[in-house]
Amino acid sequence: MHAVTRPLAELIGSDGITPDLNDVAGSDGFLFVRDGVGIAGRGIAARIPIDEAVAWLAAIKHRTTVEGVTPRALGSVPFRPGDEGDLVVPAVLVGKRADGTQWVTMFDDADPTDALSAPVEPTPSATNYSIGHSAPIGTYLAAVAAARDAVRAGHLTKAVIARPITVTADQPIDIGSVLRRLKASFGSSYRYSIDGLIGASPELLVEVDGAVVRSHPLAGTTPRTGDPTNDAALALELQASTKNQIEHRIVIDEVHDTLLPWASYLDWEPEPSIVSVANVQHLGTRMEGMLSQPGPSVIELVRALSPTPALGGHPRSEAIELIERVEGFERGRYGGAVGWVDAAGNGTWAVTIRCAELSDDRLVARLVAGGGIVAESEPLSELAETQAKFQAMLSALVRP
Repeated sequence: MHAVTRPLAELIGSDGITPDLNDVAGSDGFLFVRDGVGIAGRGIAARIPIDEAVAWLAAIKHRTTVEGVTPRALGSVPFRPGDEGDLVVPAVLVGKRADGTQWVTMFDDADPTDALSAPVEPTPSATNYSIGHSAPIGTYLAAVAAARDAVRAGHLTKAVIARPITVTADQPIDIGSVLRRLKASFGSSYRYSIDGLIGASPELLVEVDGAVVRSHPLAGTTPRTGDPTNDAALALELQASTKNQIEHRIVIDEVHDTLLPWASYLDWEPEPSIVSVANVQHLGTRMEGMLSQPGPSVIELVRALSPTPALGGHPRSEAIELIERVEGFERGRYGGAVGWVDAAGNGTWAVTIRCAELSDDRLVARLVAGGGIVAESEPLSELAETQAKFQAMLSALVRP
């Protein structure tokens, strides 16, 4: 396999309009982007096992006139640790960096015309939707109680319990339109579209940029009401909440302790800050450090970190055993990680939350939401938290 990378401006011409990455991905492509920075692709040059991705990409014969750009692949890893995952190498990949660099990588002489052409505006339609529960609410409430009791008994310090719902439409759900709505409401989240998995995650699992490593774990949630005064009061309650602070500290300590053996130093915010998205507010703590060299690839760190206690629990193996015993459904890709990696081992990966998985015919979407359970958790309060979290994808999917 060979690849050629050229500046985007050379392919669109001096009078051309720089395409939005959402439009490059469209309804049948691939996307991973935040605040206009990221990658989008069309077509499939190859699918590769995730744990072989860096070596596979490094072996590509690559000609480039864009400094620092190497072949990239994107994809996801499932929730269960060690489960197999694969990455997609798009036939045409468009990338944008924070410094303004924009490029196109074409594999095996792929034609970039379709990827760079003007987007087709979606035709408005009046679609009927129904929302159902994939697992009984009683099962979820019992699972929360079981996790809480396990924490109170000292078997766990935290477990994350989730529940699924389904959205069924009488017409195929248009992924491109959903991505546009997610951009409008969740532009500062990591938005992604890969093999029917679409979403907008606010949580950075891990990023490797040369020797620099970053993470931004989130844990602890409260709703947003749309009223600035109410939202500010809710944020103060969140920061003062013992239950949410305990939940958050468990996640921070685990991410820190996992990254530290690879790092020459690792720094983090002394106190969690409020991270607000359109529908909820979270406690978040930024981490940044330098990796000892030669350092690990981003894939190695994804495997070590995922699932974090923010989606699994602590201790990890005991929490996952309880989750799989009491939740009543298979999580699949929910709660794992989604992102990209290049031939140098750099990449950005988000936690796979605020997402939907579409059926092959795109008539059914499965959504999953959950929350961290500690000793003070109450089942009905946790149910309300999942209802708030579902709104991110529901608002993007359901358009009557």
